[in-house]
Amino acid sequence: MQETKTFKKIVLAYSGGLDTSVIIPWLKENYPGCEVIAVSADVGQGDELDGLEKKALATGASKLIVLDLKQEFVADFIWPTLKAGAKYEGQYLLGTSFARPLIGKKLAEIALAEGADAICHGCTGKGNDQVRFELAIKGVAPNMPVIAPWRTWELHSREEEIDYAEAHNVPLKISRETNYSKDKNLWHLSHEGLDLEDPANEPQYDKPGFLEMGVSPYQAPDTPTEISIDFEKGVPVKVNGHALDPVSIVALLNAIGGKNGIGIIDMVENRLVGMKSRGIYETPGGTILYKAHEQLETITLDRETMHYKAVIAEKFAELVYYGQWFTPLREALSAFVDKTQENVTGTVKLKLYKGNIIPAGTTSPYSLYDENIATFGKDQVYNQADGAGFISLFGLPIKVQAMLKEKLNG
Repeated sequence: MQETKTFKKIVLAYSGGLDTSVIIPWLKENYPGCEVIAVSADVGQGDELDGLEKKALATGASKLIVLDLKQEFVADFIWPTLKAGAKYEGQYLLGTSFARPLIGKKLAEIALAEGADAICHGCTGKGNDQVRFELAIKGVAPNMPVIAPWRTWELHSREEEIDYAEAHNVPLKISRETNYSKDKNLWHLSHEGLDLEDPANEPQYDKPGFLEMGVSPYQAPDTPTEISIDFEKGVPVKVNGHALDPVSIVALLNAIGGKNGIGIIDMVENRLVGMKSRGIYETPGGTILYKAHEQLETITLDRETMHYKAVIAEKFAELVYYGQWFTPLREALSAFVDKTQENVTGTVKLKLYKGNIIPAGTTSPYSLYDENIATFGKDQVYNQADGAGFISLFGLPIKVQAMLKEKLNG
């Protein structure tokens, strides 16, 4: 322990998992007399919140504040990212990434309201989340000190954390054998650690309890499931013709997608801090929504906007992954994305089958697809002879370059 400051009231980001369960008694030991206010953000992790108040109080917290952030999480963080089509390194649908800025913002607001003189989180010094939390905190409370025990304490592994917990009578829901590092919210579930740390190891998809949001494609039904999703200006509003609120849409598609083995990603990603890490992500509903949204954009966006938006999507994903949600650039990119979504309204039909998402028809009142122009049959709209002049002008630079080569070589 290298800390020298004394804090009287500390707000702790509290999930009830291994790290934060150990941190409460650790804070009480290392900052004698301090009050620890535990804050849990409900972003859809379900029964993980059960019994948290009793546990937090029993381990030394003065109180537990539980925030229901599910609607705000979907409407203000997930939907803007979905509309952008942002995927980190082409695969990761940013489930942990865009939850952290929201939680960090709320931690800072509570710390200011409670008169706290520090905020604490359980992120490791190797991970991305420390950056995401602390950048969000800086955006609300720029001068608030942050305590990150993993960067200073004497515990150097999750096994040592378990030893500490057992020595301090801290109840845990995990064992040494099932000690995967997991993060769960309404959008996704991530798995890291243990056998997954070696990319050569195949994930144990069929092992009971490994997958939590669905089944592997091998165990999915032998018949496809048909669904339809309606969008208005890029935002999902209906599933199978029924209007639903944002949280209900994600929850329903998670159930449908999970049953069909949709949205399981195994990837080695480049962390912000510089190392590579391997993780398994379950994002059934999100994977369906991304596919449906992409399908709708194919008929509602013009070519130049679609191609440039793909460039924006990559940068948008990086900003989210790097914890830079509350930045002028992210806000500017969202403004651009919102403009592109003005006509992304319509219905997408899909078939889900053993991990696959199969397009089954897309319609929109703003469709740019004109069958009269696109047809290979006879039409009265497109003059095919115009192609010769177009190619002549479009290919002029190539022709000039080739003529120069002939001259120089001649």
